[in-house]
Amino acid sequence: MPLYEHVFLARQDVTSQQVETMIETYKGVVEQNGGRFEKIEMWGVKSLAYRIKKNRKAHFTLLNIDAPPAAVAEMERQMQISEDVLRFMTIRVEDLESEPSAMMQKRDRDDRKDRERGRRRDDDGFGGGGGGGGFGGDRDRGDRGDRADRGDRPERNFGGEN
Repeated sequence: MPLYEHVFLARQDVTSQQVETMIETYKGVVEQNGGRFEKIEMWGVKSLAYRIKKNRKAHFTLLNIDAPPAAVAEMERQMQISEDVLRFMTIRVEDLESEPSAMMQKRDRDDRKDRERGRRRDDDGFGGGGGGGGFGGDRDRGDRGDRADRGDRPERNFGGEN
């Protein structure tokens, strides 16, 4: 059977439990038509590059599917009907990745770095006082030195005269 990677975006005001229910519904549709899900990754709520149906954020979910084309077509048809699904995209691939996707690897790496630094993931360094990397801070830029002498630059002629 053909292999597919499918990503869909659900509205931001839908809960994680509702997204899981949607996944189970689509899983049932695919299994009824002779397919199966190889991997499911919920990437969480992320910001969108632009507004989609008045939403600035969405729940992102990746599905790796091993199914006949008719099963995927039926799942996509039901996603088009659903008001909770903003966008979806299905790509046929030669083989499915068994390890976590790049999005999940990035999250693990970010969590690890934050733990090493001893700060929370949502602490961006801009609040809470102190000059630790925020704007203003007490960091010294050092001496910039003198400006170059303006007499050394060539004359520019913008008036059309030579």
